[in-house]
Amino acid sequence: MTDLFSKFDPLIAMRSDLLATGVTDPFSLVMERVISPTVAVCNGRETILLGTYNYMGMTFDPDVIAAGKQALDDFGAGTTGSRCLNGTYAGHKAVEAALCDFYAMDHAMVFSTGYQANLGIISTVAGKGDYIILDIDSHASIWDGCKMGDAEVVPFKHNDIEAMEKRLRRVPEGAGILVVLEGVYSMMGDIAPLKEMITIAKKYGAMVLVDEAHSMGFIGPNGRGVAEDQGVLDQVDFVIGTFSKSVGTVGGFCVSNHPKFEILRLVCRPYVFTASLPPSVVATAAVSIGKLKQGAAKRAHLWENSRTLHAGLKALGFQLGTETPQSAIISVIMPDLERGAGMWEALLHEGLYVNLARPPATPANMTLLRCSLCAEHSAEQVQTIIGMFERAGKLAGII
Repeated sequence: MTDLFSKFDPLIAMRSDLLATGVTDPFSLVMERVISPTVAVCNGRETILLGTYNYMGMTFDPDVIAAGKQALDDFGAGTTGSRCLNGTYAGHKAVEAALCDFYAMDHAMVFSTGYQANLGIISTVAGKGDYIILDIDSHASIWDGCKMGDAEVVPFKHNDIEAMEKRLRRVPEGAGILVVLEGVYSMMGDIAPLKEMITIAKKYGAMVLVDEAHSMGFIGPNGRGVAEDQGVLDQVDFVIGTFSKSVGTVGGFCVSNHPKFEILRLVCRPYVFTASLPPSVVATAAVSIGKLKQGAAKRAHLWENSRTLHAGLKALGFQLGTETPQSAIISVIMPDLERGAGMWEALLHEGLYVNLARPPATPANMTLLRCSLCAEHSAEQVQTIIGMFERAGKLAGII
């Protein structure tokens, strides 16, 4: 009998070999207590958090927490139903209204996760006979949405404008086209040249979807993302985002100005056949999104944190994912998985948590230590982090 798990044998072997070195399992960390957006207790010790995507530090905002507690009292723990049945409460409409206001768009549709937002919108909008042109470094949820929708999928080299146009030029005349891009790519922390790419996409009659999960709340004058920052938000047909980054809770969404957008509520399977978010979650999200509109000071401080950490790590001799800081993500490139895991553990012993990203999830099979900064990190904490990297890097033989 064929063992259906045999396909995972290479990954099982990779994990076994890594743990055989005696390193702590970097994918099973338990946070015993979370003290603030930037500090938690891990393995019995206070640890600075630098791998949570909590960009704007909204998880402990008093107004956000109060809204969630009130919703629990007023509406209970869950909806136990789909948005199309009994799962639309006042809070779901309120958070969609908050998104429309935040983005200055006509329509907003909230999903139970950011993954489902990509899965649902892409698979529903682009189907059999249509073409999806997408960056090869796109998130797994984007790829899965493509597969589920059965469209023709044509990837192009990461952030390569000419390669994207070549793919568009080959699409049969009259076929529907969806170009899928991301504002910030989460592995390396680099941004897309959206202005040039969207201009080309429109030249070939394509609709454009931009995933702004890692830029919403932080990048752009109003925190609307890279498309806003590059002045092309009005040309984007669909913006996908998540509540699990800057908003500080969980859930996903799509905003759009397309006049027929509302029909998606009846035909998008991941929306129709999934229980809606609990009332406490949408209540916290609505308040958080409202406060992000007034987040200019936080955005400025987060940019300062990003510039300081990037410069500090670069000066120490670490190889970084971008030449200059482009987002709140700073990726530190490791020589290989074993030494990357050793560096990760050395940082944890210093009292710092970062994300260890490994093949096959990473571009070009790289091993990365991904740092995601928070607007609540103080200038002093950033300097402490740089010192931790210096000591851990020397101990692990990276610098």
